Amino acid sequence: MPTKEYKESPFSRIFHKKPAIQEIVREPTSGGIVFRMTPDQRDIEILLIQDSKNRWTIPKGHIEPGETAKQTAIREIGEESGLHHVRVLTWLGKIHFKYRRQDKLVLMTTQIYLVRALDNHEKPQKEKWMNGIRWFSFGDAIDAIEYEDIEKLMLIARKKIRSGEF
Repeated sequence: MPTKEYKESPFSRIFHKKPAIQEIVREPTSGGIVFRMTPDQRDIEILLIQDSKNRWTIPKGHIEPGETAKQTAIREIGEESGLHHVRVLTWLGKIHFKYRRQDKLVLMTTQIYLVRALDNHEKPQKEKWMNGIRWFSFGDAIDAIEYEDIEKLMLIARKKIRSGEF
């Protein structure tokens, strides 16, 4: 009787399961939708950073012990963009998301502020871990932003900027 040749199928592979969730970690973060007006004062520009996975987002980071969310937003904007002449105008809201980090479930809450860049000549500088940083027209920023929750807060920000509602 002839022997059958064994061919591996995608279904015959052994898949390694991820380790079970052992811990739930809460991580409070804060950041800002940083904007400036174009020189003619007609349009809004939004500063976005491109992370190491090529996703465009806003500057944000972990709240350090003893810091308020507002202080964190200012610090993180300075660290991640090099912009230090900024003013927090108002709180826009918070977003929640979760992700897995090995055997931990990370629950992240990010406080988002509307932040005005005060010096149009101050050039953003990216950190080494970033793939990019730049000013976008508002429409291009909405198209580029990776996260739907941030996009919604950007629309609220535009309404507040146009109305002067701070």
